[in-house]
Amino acid sequence: MTEPCFLLDSNICIYLLEGKSDATRDRLQQCVPGEVVTSAVVFAEVVRGIDPKDGRALEAAGRFFGLIQALPFDQAAAQAYARIPFRRGRFDRLIAAHALALGLTVVTANEADFADVPGLRVENWTRP
Repeated sequence: MTEPCFLLDSNICIYLLEGKSDATRDRLQQCVPGEVVTSAVVFAEVVRGIDPKDGRALEAAGRFFGLIQALPFDQAAAQAYARIPFRRGRFDRLIAAHALALGLTVVTANEADFADVPGLRVENWTRP
């Protein structure tokens, strides 16, 4: 099985689900299965944003997260979270900590949200 390399941020998952970025879709298609994952934190954010009455969106999210595994936020991620600059009310910090704990690159369209996290690798797949 392929080891994960990339952890998708919430905005990238939304872009993919809603077909908002051809560049992001194209870049994802270059990856082999298992190389791209996400965090349970991202999964929660994305699912929280879906109207529970929107069956199509729920079905699309189910298919998407069936392909892009949402990894559990564990004790190693919590310890990494304790070491990064704190910002109240920001899920980005939890996502960054999760990526650091796993040694993965965060894929996001909001690079500035992660810029002050020491040692975190970040890529923006929305650019062609």
